[in-house]
Amino acid sequence: MKRNRVITLNYIKLIVSSVLVTISSILLAFSLKHLTEFMEHAIFKSVFSFAPLAFIFFPTIGITAIYFLRKYIFQNRKSKGITEIYHTIDQRKEHLPLFRIPAHYLNGFLTVIFGGSTGIEVSTVVATATTGNTIYSRRISARRYKREIMCAGITAGVAVLFSSPLAGWLFAIEVIAKKAKKTVLLSCSVAALIAWGFILKFDNEPLLHYKVNGWHWQAVPYFILLSLLGGLLSVYFTVLVTKLKGLFAKISNNFIRVNLGAISVGVMILFYPALFGDSYHGLNESLNDLEHSQNISLLFLLGIVLLKPLASSLTLGAGGDGGVFAPSIVAGAFLGLLFSLLCNKFLGTDLIPLNFALVGMGATLSGSLYAPCMSLVLVCELLPNGYDLFFPIMTACIIARFFAQKLLPYNVYSYDFYLAKQRVN
Repeated sequence: MKRNRVITLNYIKLIVSSVLVTISSILLAFSLKHLTEFMEHAIFKSVFSFAPLAFIFFPTIGITAIYFLRKYIFQNRKSKGITEIYHTIDQRKEHLPLFRIPAHYLNGFLTVIFGGSTGIEVSTVVATATTGNTIYSRRISARRYKREIMCAGITAGVAVLFSSPLAGWLFAIEVIAKKAKKTVLLSCSVAALIAWGFILKFDNEPLLHYKVNGWHWQAVPYFILLSLLGGLLSVYFTVLVTKLKGLFAKISNNFIRVNLGAISVGVMILFYPALFGDSYHGLNESLNDLEHSQNISLLFLLGIVLLKPLASSLTLGAGGDGGVFAPSIVAGAFLGLLFSLLCNKFLGTDLIPLNFALVGMGATLSGSLYAPCMSLVLVCELLPNGYDLFFPIMTACIIARFFAQKLLPYNVYSYDFYLAKQRVN
């Protein structure tokens, strides 16, 4: 009887802790999301209208500011992103220092608003994980619930970013927790439910405002081929990130390292403005052009597919803050558009570009994160009736994930990669 009482008390403490971290993480993610969206749009619009050549130097402004923040405010303490979360969860005595919250908040914000070609998703994940770790360290709950409380924060953060509580829940369990214990399910479910209520009340706008108009079984072979291409694109992105981060780490001169990467990104933005920041604006404009039957250059689409991963890798190598979420979504969408238009032009097909953009998103994101379930739900919830494409996107996510892993056994953002590094060390 006493044991049951202790177990019940521990569950109550876990729920209380999960509620606290969820509320904190929601406020953090919501403010970062909307501040970044507002400033990114304002800066892009003003620069594009009055001085397009300034695009060359704008990423330098953001990444230089980050460099000085790291050096003088955050004492040159570098973050290892998601791998640091894995290490903290596995080592109960290790903690994410509190400065990770303002560091990633500011660094993600500065990177994106000045054109650094990545997104705020990984910045949000690390900041919300730190929020969970901070509340855990106050010992409200039992010591063994560290993983649970950190995952609650991550669930809430991802849920708010994409207005999808289920995507946040799946990301925390599939990518971070790696253990579907009932306590993990409980804490993440509490976080998802609270986030769902918040989203319904304050932030229920999907990323894309287009509607799926059905799909045909004759398109399945083309979906499968696009899935393989999406897996290949995700491997290309992962290899670029790994190689360029290693290359930039060898540059001892900080001025050269920051400006070499940032100005390279700026030059790309000058010729391809859609590469600015997270590039969601560029994706929306391209989909809008197609919806209104305006022609899109195939070379433009090819350029975005190849250059978005490169620009993101250079941004991260130069010292920007971010990860693979937004670049994978955007590059995958443009891959789908390019693939469908090429097939329509040269093979006489009648493929629907929007459908292939969504399938390309799911395939590339799944291949980048090795997270097919989360990728499926996230992409389906990016627009009002995205679940009409459930089967094609599900197929793409599964195929791309295993194809990418076949080509590249260890993804730099995966738990398996973290374990492999631990064994080597």
